[in-house]
Amino acid sequence: MENMFWIGIVGAFIALCFAFVQSRKVMSCSEGTPEMQKIAKAIREGANAYLKRQYTAVFKFFIIMVIVLAILAFTGLVSKFVPFAFLTGGFYSALAGFIGMKIATSANSRTANAANESLNKGLRVAFSSGAVMGFTVVGLGLFDITVWFLLLKYVFHADANTVGTTMVMFGMGASALALFARVGGGIFTKAADVGADLVGKVEAGIPEDDHRNPAVIADNVGDNVGDVAGMGADLYESYVGAILATFAISTAAGYGWSGMFLSLALAVVGVIASVIGTFFIRTGENADQKALLKTLRTGTYIAAALAAVAAAPLTYFIMDGKMGIFVAILSGLAAGCAIGYFTEYFTSETYKPTLDLAEATSTGPATVVIGGISLGLQSTSAPILIIGAAVLVSFFAAGGAASFNQGLYGIGIAAVGMLSTLGITLATDAYGPVADNAGGIAQMAGLDEKVRERTDALDSLGNTTAATGKGFAIGSAALTALALLVSYVDIVSTKMAEAGKALDLSLVNPPVLVGIFIGAMLVFVFSAFTMSSVQRAAQSIVVEVRRQFREIAGIMEGKADPDYAACVDLCTKGALKEMVMPAVFAVIVPIVAGLVLGANGVIGLLTGVTVTGFAMAVFMSNSGGAWDNTKKYIESGHLGGKGSEEHKAAVIGDTIGDPFKDTSGPSLNILIKLVSTVSIVFAALIVKFSIM
Repeated sequence: MENMFWIGIVGAFIALCFAFVQSRKVMSCSEGTPEMQKIAKAIREGANAYLKRQYTAVFKFFIIMVIVLAILAFTGLVSKFVPFAFLTGGFYSALAGFIGMKIATSANSRTANAANESLNKGLRVAFSSGAVMGFTVVGLGLFDITVWFLLLKYVFHADANTVGTTMVMFGMGASALALFARVGGGIFTKAADVGADLVGKVEAGIPEDDHRNPAVIADNVGDNVGDVAGMGADLYESYVGAILATFAISTAAGYGWSGMFLSLALAVVGVIASVIGTFFIRTGENADQKALLKTLRTGTYIAAALAAVAAAPLTYFIMDGKMGIFVAILSGLAAGCAIGYFTEYFTSETYKPTLDLAEATSTGPATVVIGGISLGLQSTSAPILIIGAAVLVSFFAAGGAASFNQGLYGIGIAAVGMLSTLGITLATDAYGPVADNAGGIAQMAGLDEKVRERTDALDSLGNTTAATGKGFAIGSAALTALALLVSYVDIVSTKMAEAGKALDLSLVNPPVLVGIFIGAMLVFVFSAFTMSSVQRAAQSIVVEVRRQFREIAGIMEGKADPDYAACVDLCTKGALKEMVMPAVFAVIVPIVAGLVLGANGVIGLLTGVTVTGFAMAVFMSNSGGAWDNTKKYIESGHLGGKGSEEHKAAVIGDTIGDPFKDTSGPSLNILIKLVSTVSIVFAALIVKFSIM
């Protein structure tokens, strides 16, 4: 099998070609009226300007990290390949987000124009743009992994153990870039969204996406830099991390090249299954939320089923008939689908939890907030139980009772199975921000009300699929983090044995116990950083929007244009300033904790971060999604409709949920894996210089 890894290049080629075809399909559609084109251009220019400034700021951080890693490589504390792999991981993660953002800002007006013809055409354009994002992520991920593997194997003649332990360190660059992109983009988009809603909807009483709102362009820019570019970098990191973690475990499990090849082959099969699944996503003109959900679910379920069917012969021939590993793969696929279903249940307006939350608006904002928090807390039970079941099934099915390392390989391959159909899963997620932008353009360009109704239907569905995507990402992060934790234990146990030390992972060992507490604390403090960042940036937007309403005569009468650029610039400055501390904090804490508590303490820290971060991320994402869909449910004409007291209460809930679901929540799954990869990269430094 060791001579067949070129298949990763084939998978990458298929994915990127399909993404290119979908991009051409989107670009062949009309952008609509001159007014629509003008609005789309303003959004596109704002997104490009922000991303350029963000990547410039992140580049400085990467230069510092490369210097640090180069020094460690020179002293023999990390592999000499790590500094270069850190750069390539960050580059491809950034590129995935950039391409996704470019197509999204080109598809928004085209989706609005297509929705003017029919709901199905609007769905197809928006979904095609999402497919560009999804298949670009998997294509670039497969390309990066395969090229590095071929270099290590055939140019530097590394053995299987060296390849596995070296490549697991390569995810640090992707994780670091993803965290900057998610946090920075999340701060931008939610600062604009909160500012626009609080002053525009609640205080001024004007509709969402009204051209008189000074923050409306910044709000639409934010959808692209946060929910598209940030999400693309995020899922790229998840995808690559799962495959690399399985590479590292394969050798310890005794599978060597075969175990590595299976994870890569699964990813390639997943690309093909995802391509096929996209052709089943279409809907009729009079479709309601259930019908729209059904069509997206049909596409993703068909892709998962095809991947499952193909995984059976792959496992049989690659792993010499060890079909327990196939059961582990199935557990990952099933867990991904199950998490998606329960996320829909807790966040979609077609199910009881969100409908009950909508009823709570009749008694004011306080009951909406209490109900949303309660819903989010309750929603953590299903994903945690599902992941717990997947861990147990994959561990024992893969032979964990006889060989602990083989059981751990089962957990790793389950994560790869869950993410194997990421192409279509991410496509169903990434189309949401495009539909949201399309609704804004339809409103600002004064299109017929039926167009806004269609885009609102797509947008509401997008909120649910976005929550599903976030649940999917955090579920895979939990499995991947377990695999990375095992990789860390393997690496440090070897290095500690060389140093005459031994691991003591007992819970009564003080460094382990303290590490668990620090890991849990890290999740809460990180969440506090990101929430406070949104608060401060949003306050500046609220002040600016109020100033413009007060000082620019004629805005409310439509006789004068607001200063849209001022709000875009404020969001950009706020996001770039506020994104630094959370990211640096995530990198420094595991290193400092390791130097003080030793490797035992780091293992405790990784445990605390994984468990607490998983639950917190699910809670935040689902609360925010339910609050958002409650607002949209009322805006569609229920419970008094737009402008009612119920609507105002729902807007308050949605405003609180914005940083929950689009900044803090989705950033936590990156935090889990970044802390793990940082710990692995700096393992030798910690073993050598720790005071315990």
